[in-house]
Amino acid sequence: MGRGNEGIKIATENRKARHDYHIHEVFETGMVLTGTEVKSLRAGKANLKDSFAQIRNGEIMLHNMHISPYEEGNIFNHEPLRTRKLLMHKAEIIKLFSQTREKGFTLVPLKIYFKKGKAKLELGLASGKKNYDKRQDLAERSAKREVDRALKERQRSY
Repeated sequence: MGRGNEGIKIATENRKARHDYHIHEVFETGMVLTGTEVKSLRAGKANLKDSFAQIRNGEIMLHNMHISPYEEGNIFNHEPLRTRKLLMHKAEIIKLFSQTREKGFTLVPLKIYFKKGKAKLELGLASGKKNYDKRQDLAERSAKREVDRALKERQRSY
């Protein structure tokens, strides 16, 4: 019997990422955080907009992720926009490094969640979308919505 914290609780999500990028592969990474950062994340006070990951010296660093200062923190509160280290296996880091160098992919954070009490980041290997791709996705989504609406109306009439 487990304790009740085995489920996944999403802290924040980068909804714009799937609109702006083609996500080719998704990775789960750990994060090096301070105590006040974890408390702010549990309260949902984080923003992944404009954040990105970079590989330097064999380490993955997350830039521009904003975690609001913990309201009940003291002088040892964290800096909101500091660069944070991500934790992955060395083989995965080498694979990502080669793909970002050779094929022009970028590393985009998709969401932060808690899994078994630990903060995890879902990192996507992505390539940028062109404007016509974005318009095409919007058109497909609205067409699917119309079809679903029509099917729902048809089922109600029977």
